[in-house]
Amino acid sequence: MKYLFSGIFLFVVTGASLAQSKVSWDVLADVSFQLEFIEQYGMEYEMPTFGKEVRAFEGEEVLLSGYMLPLDGKGMQLVLSKFPFTACYFCGNAGPETVIELWMKPDHLRRYKTDERLTFKGKLRLNTTDYFHLSYILLDAEEWEE
Repeated sequence: MKYLFSGIFLFVVTGASLAQSKVSWDVLADVSFQLEFIEQYGMEYEMPTFGKEVRAFEGEEVLLSGYMLPLDGKGMQLVLSKFPFTACYFCGNAGPETVIELWMKPDHLRRYKTDERLTFKGKLRLNTTDYFHLSYILLDAEEWEE
């Protein structure tokens, strides 16, 4: 009986740790961008083409660490960046593959400080159609403590 409970405990702990994969910013760099003119909006947009390595994580639950960038005063629009604010995609010379939009679980939303170094867990979405959102989106995101 003791071994049965030990086996169940090991299965639960191992299963929980295998439920998500740590993805790196290097993996997210497996993307190229080409400017395409979007007639509906009268402007060019960088359209992503995702490589095989990053496509393997699409729809998977992943962990990603980076710097928090709240985009609005209410803290509702959140981005995680490979780089701190002064060097991020929006302010520095980094590319669009260095930021990911966080769509937080409602019960995990809090006010974040710019440049907080954090890890998040969520399902990776590769965005190729919605011009009003980033190329990478983390769905059902929640803070993760390592």
